[in-house]
Amino acid sequence: NQRVKLVFKMKQQQFLNLASAEEAEERFWQAVQPGTLGEELIPIEHARERILSRNVIAKHNVPYFDRSNFDGFAVRAEDTFGAQETAPVSLNLNPEVLACGVVPEKSVNQGTATTIATGGVMPRGADSVVMIENTLPIEVYKYGEAGIKILKAVVPSGGVSLAGSDIGAGEVVLRIGDLLGYRETGTLAALGEAKVWIWRRPKVGIISTGDELVAPGGQMELGKVFDSNATVLGHAVEEMGCEPVHFGIVPDEESRLETVLREALELDFVLISGGTSKGEGDLNYRVFEKYNNPGILVHGVALKPGKPLCLAILAGTPAAILPGFPTSATFTFSKFIAPVLRAMAGRLPEPTTHVKANVPVRLNSDKGRTEFNLVHLVRNDSGFSAYSTGKGSGSITGFTRADGFMEIPCNTEMVEVDEEVSIQLLGKSAHPPDLMIIGSHCVGLDYLIGEMQKRGVSCKFLAVGSMGGFLAAERGECDLAGTHLLDSNSGEYNRHLLTPELHLQKGYRRSQGLLFRKDDSNFTDLKSNFENAIQQIINNAEVRIINRNRGSGTRILLDRLLADQRPAGFFQEAKSHNSVAAAISQNRADWGIAIRSVAEDLGLGFYPIQDEEYDFILPKNRLKRPEVALFLSLLQETEIKNKLARFGLRTTN
Repeated sequence: NQRVKLVFKMKQQQFLNLASAEEAEERFWQAVQPGTLGEELIPIEHARERILSRNVIAKHNVPYFDRSNFDGFAVRAEDTFGAQETAPVSLNLNPEVLACGVVPEKSVNQGTATTIATGGVMPRGADSVVMIENTLPIEVYKYGEAGIKILKAVVPSGGVSLAGSDIGAGEVVLRIGDLLGYRETGTLAALGEAKVWIWRRPKVGIISTGDELVAPGGQMELGKVFDSNATVLGHAVEEMGCEPVHFGIVPDEESRLETVLREALELDFVLISGGTSKGEGDLNYRVFEKYNNPGILVHGVALKPGKPLCLAILAGTPAAILPGFPTSATFTFSKFIAPVLRAMAGRLPEPTTHVKANVPVRLNSDKGRTEFNLVHLVRNDSGFSAYSTGKGSGSITGFTRADGFMEIPCNTEMVEVDEEVSIQLLGKSAHPPDLMIIGSHCVGLDYLIGEMQKRGVSCKFLAVGSMGGFLAAERGECDLAGTHLLDSNSGEYNRHLLTPELHLQKGYRRSQGLLFRKDDSNFTDLKSNFENAIQQIINNAEVRIINRNRGSGTRILLDRLLADQRPAGFFQEAKSHNSVAAAISQNRADWGIAIRSVAEDLGLGFYPIQDEEYDFILPKNRLKRPEVALFLSLLQETEIKNKLARFGLRTTN
């Protein structure tokens, strides 16, 4: 009886000062201050489920060259205009045949076509491919040579994947903090990367304690239980991006536990399950009491389930004693331990699996086939909007960068605007971002997004051009829109776009100019007489431009320069500054407009045309979001300004 009274009194005393769940979380987090444990360089075949410690920047364009999307004939699109089955257009057939891997030697001149295979390199002069199904052969055409009849007109860039249209050289393809799944490792392989820098995986010791425990597969007896916690915690640790180190079952013997614990403390974290009740039999707690630096932080939390949780730092190593009951152990691990381990592994917050979203643009579907539509998820005032990625079957990034997919049933011809759908997220590596950015691409924006991810904020960027970004901000579908649109009336950038619901945050200045190859004699007179030289270039049918996509700020600048003129190559459009530079560097085009930094990266000539202001437009109701406030504060940091300056981007007015 005296022994029972003593034990009861001890339990009463020890449970008087329970910590709240919030206090326990804060105390443990502040004591551990979890951070990553250093980098390592590993082969990509071992990189699945690892976390990037550095941005991955594409060294090459993907595709590397302009390539045909199917078997057919490389042509000039304007030569096919008006063609139809009842009135075909005839073209001379060049003798060259462009199979995969064959480098073209002859240009496609006006009125001619060249046979090309799927994946073949597009010859100079050609800007489109006619499918072989839409042609008929002519055995003898003009000059005794073979020819073809075009039965269906094509548009510029039709049937062609432009170099850099999927991934542009210099583009940040994967970012620090990204979890590598099979889609990401496939992208690394497509970029030619054999190794990748990742965060070192924390090693977590897992110890089960109790005389009553039996390992799975062992002999069950009365009063015994199978040890499920070791399996649960081991797999949970792996899902956090850590490496479990199992020490097996330790019986209720203090000396045995001390020996095992001493070995486990050589690792980065220690988890023990069982023996956390505050009574005479609390063996684990007594062993923990022997350590300091700083020792036990929390023993007992006002939480159900999970009251007897113990959190500590033993000789500098974070450690925890979780309840023995599986439900309590799982709950306390998820709430108190998982966030710390994720931070140590360099992982972002836990993603969800399914989300509901509205479709902002009507989607058409081929009736008779079940369609899985890849989507980007963007936040709006009521939840999420699901934007179709619009990527085709040959795209790498369409699958890599999608957040998820919707299933459109086989008898559905369209999904209407504002219809609610269920989005299945793609694996554990994809989740709705904390910050959605839509608009014009810039190397400075890539850098800023990387800095945000270093600070634990997941970001997604959709490059749709300045006007597309502005419209997305106006609809409340993004947090920030990068834009550089000039008002010809006022001479100001971007301010004319504002409405009472939108805010303008000034960003930085950058130089737009004309890019060309330094050894090209057509551009030697630019500095001495720009107006005369540019007019000669525009009028020269042998000098080809690479244009920009409509809606981009650069396209608006270029349209002002050209007025109503249409130089050779005018209908060939690139979606980024990098793609413009790549086309000129690879001699597929001779000139275009882009920013100075991409010209310098590829050793191209650059003639400045106009300094412009790259700013951010955002809905005013997003200004108080912590992620938005953090992004805007980056623009004021001296270190950030200095880094942007090294990209040629000036943050001073």
